Amino acid sequence: MIAKKVIFSGRVQGVGFRYSTKRLALGFDVIGWVKNCSDGTVEMQLEGEKEEVDDFIHEIVEESDLAGFVKEHAVAELPPLQNVRGFSIKT
Repeated sequence: MIAKKVIFSGRVQGVGFRYSTKRLALGFDVIGWVKNCSDGTVEMQLEGEKEEVDDFIHEIVEESDLAGFVKEHAVAELPPLQNVRGFSIKT
């Protein structure tokens, strides 16, 4: 199991990015959350098997309808997520 934080930048707020990310997460064996940040980026933290996590990130930035909104994304390793079940949208 691995955990990662991803910061998405571009036109990622006001376009349904968080809701679409949550919907996409249903197709992957991952847990975590996604939220808007005050600087206009979107932060996602997720955990799962390495291949599932990497495939989910790839789906968002390369293959999904969201890909056109993402200008850049930065990925960092995290310690295991605490008290997280499923995949949710944080406010």
